[in-house]
Amino acid sequence: MRLGLVHDWLTGMRGGEKCLEVLCRQFPDARLFTLLHAPGATSPAIERMRITTSFLQRLPGATRHYRYLLPLMPSAIGRLAMPRDVDLIVSFSHAVAKSIQRPPGVPHVCYCFTPMRYAWHRRADYFRVTGNRRQSPLAAARNLVLDRIRQWDRETADQVTHFVAISQTVARRIAECYGRASRIIYPPVDTRFYTPAAERAPRDDFYLWVGALAPYKRVDLAVDACNRLGRRLVVIGTGTEARRLARMGGPTVEMKGWMSNEAIRDHLRRARALIFPANEDFGIVPLEAQACGTAVLALGAGGATETIVAPAGGQPGTGLFFEEQTTDALCEAIEAFEAAPERFSPAMARRQAERFNLDRYEQELVGYLEEVVASERVGPAHAVSDRQYVETSSGLDG
Repeated sequence: MRLGLVHDWLTGMRGGEKCLEVLCRQFPDARLFTLLHAPGATSPAIERMRITTSFLQRLPGATRHYRYLLPLMPSAIGRLAMPRDVDLIVSFSHAVAKSIQRPPGVPHVCYCFTPMRYAWHRRADYFRVTGNRRQSPLAAARNLVLDRIRQWDRETADQVTHFVAISQTVARRIAECYGRASRIIYPPVDTRFYTPAAERAPRDDFYLWVGALAPYKRVDLAVDACNRLGRRLVVIGTGTEARRLARMGGPTVEMKGWMSNEAIRDHLRRARALIFPANEDFGIVPLEAQACGTAVLALGAGGATETIVAPAGGQPGTGLFFEEQTTDALCEAIEAFEAAPERFSPAMARRQAERFNLDRYEQELVGYLEEVVASERVGPAHAVSDRQYVETSSGLDG
């Protein structure tokens, strides 16, 4: 099976790149197309691929400031030329990768992390709104650009013949934004790397937050709650919110910046609990925490509701949910967790994470891709259509 792979940009090794990496290992001869590539920023399996970039790669500072290039991205993805001899295009997309032009007759499976959040339904999470009723000229221009990109995004959805969603949450968004159904295949969690400590020991007295420091992640809630309660909080990650969060943090908040996977694993093994206040599409970090036997205190919305088990009916769980994205609600969750630690089971958390393991993801995704290619070869009458899979979940429910 000859694949053409597409990814939005390759500037770091986050959840999306971990999904791509599996196909790079499985199909090392595939061509990989992306808007931008920062050499050395991803894993060896990705770096070994034949990577083709767009004209944006030639712009000074593009790999660091690519978010400001959003208005140019539709043109950039449209100019990438996919070879005609591929059997299948597979895009990993949360922005524009799904809109690459496909050769006639070649199926295109989009592994969709989400329709573009800042163009569709999460604009306020990325751009702070002031108290002024009158919109500033800059905000008006920005919204005009995003409205046009949303229209383009909807129109180019027809380049995709089959959508795969990373969660039920994203499947609903795909239906709302594109009018399409999707197969659900949950992302992978490396449960061979993320494991509990070899020797059981008492947890250290700190809470943990891990990820990109972006506005929609709502790290400020974790900082504010731990400030208020006087609890230790370790924040691991870099991003645009780093300076603001450092100013917010009191004496009990420690900003660690970027750390290696090994260091993150060490912190996950020792933390009292992971705090996860974002409304995420899926959320791999909560599962990495559970793989280490660590509880998760999460907002009860989005992908976290599909991966964390709350205590119920006298049975323990793998974490607790708070229902409002506020400091008050998070403080209540922290205090409830501390008041009844017996409601959390490290062994159950580990079992929950193992349901999302790497081998499961590879088997489901590669099996589905083979199914799509086989159906195309026998003719359109037998083709696999994503419209067959409205709200159909991964094999995890079986």
